[in-house]
Amino acid sequence: MKILAIETSCDETGVALVEGQKTDSPAGEGFVFKQLGNAALNSQAKLHAEYGGVYPNLAKREHEKNLPIILEQALRNVADEKIDAIAVTQGPGLEPALWAGITFAENLAKEKNLPLIPTNHMEGHLISSLVQDGKMENVQLPVLGLLISGGHTEYVLMRNWFEYEVIGETQDDAVGEAFDKVARMLGLPYPGGPQISKLAEEARIKNVVPYMGLPRPMIHDKNLNVSFSGLKTAVLYMIRDAGGIHTLSSDQVSAIALEFENAVGDIFISKTRRALEESGAKTFVIGGGVAANKYLRERLVKFVEDEFPNVEMRLPELSITGDNAVMIAEAALARALSGIDDVAKEPVRAYSNRFSILPPK
Repeated sequence: MKILAIETSCDETGVALVEGQKTDSPAGEGFVFKQLGNAALNSQAKLHAEYGGVYPNLAKREHEKNLPIILEQALRNVADEKIDAIAVTQGPGLEPALWAGITFAENLAKEKNLPLIPTNHMEGHLISSLVQDGKMENVQLPVLGLLISGGHTEYVLMRNWFEYEVIGETQDDAVGEAFDKVARMLGLPYPGGPQISKLAEEARIKNVVPYMGLPRPMIHDKNLNVSFSGLKTAVLYMIRDAGGIHTLSSDQVSAIALEFENAVGDIFISKTRRALEESGAKTFVIGGGVAANKYLRERLVKFVEDEFPNVEMRLPELSITGDNAVMIAEAALARALSGIDDVAKEPVRAYSNRFSILPPK
């Protein structure tokens, strides 16, 4: 089965053609995916940099302009353009951006007389994180997913295939949003997450002593929720009490970045420990743009190896940690090949509820 997927949930315009088939595996359902042609992706990060974040209507305009071009790039050099269905991100995401992709996908499906499959963006992150070398096989349930990005931070439990429970989530800022806002405080360009990580890595190499005193919010609370607003505000006060950003040396800025990233790591280690203990998960994955963070990846891998050796941890390929159409195709294929009929029976409705992996009610 071949699915052409379209992703426009935020500021990345993505189109990909992916072929999938179901296989047998000792653990039950298995899937093999093969990307056909190019996985075309266009980033608008530079356009939004002057706003310090994503400007929704600008994102919508750029999606509308780029989608026909990206579609052509995705299908270039594809020998057999036969497509069985079209998948499109329905949400969560920025509604103006989502509508650009949905409208384009609906028109394309009508033109080609193909079924249209509305697909959950967060499910795309989770499913694609389970895929290793094009295969999603021998997955031991339950699966615990930590989905971390600029708009989402949530612990999701999958006890049965495609049945999800959000067991913990941020009470305010998403972790990627906090990274970007702290980067702005430190005078770093957007997107700020990679800039913070770069400074923190350099500080570790140089053995810079981190500024101490940043809180680890909710780390001792007996639940799986997290909070980053207080941590972000604490960085603001730390910079103010030091005399302002213009008085800080490069090593001092790096030290603050290091302490911030360490604090985020401490929070996720504590909450992941509780999540694994309470859920009895046999597989643990991370997904989303912040899953590309080298420090968090390495620290979580070591933590699971040391404390939960019977839990398999799967890391997403770096190329698909951010928003992309490959993950949307893989999620749609996995459900369709399992016999789930998600084909739209009426016009697709975009939904923006930021922290939910569940479909709209």
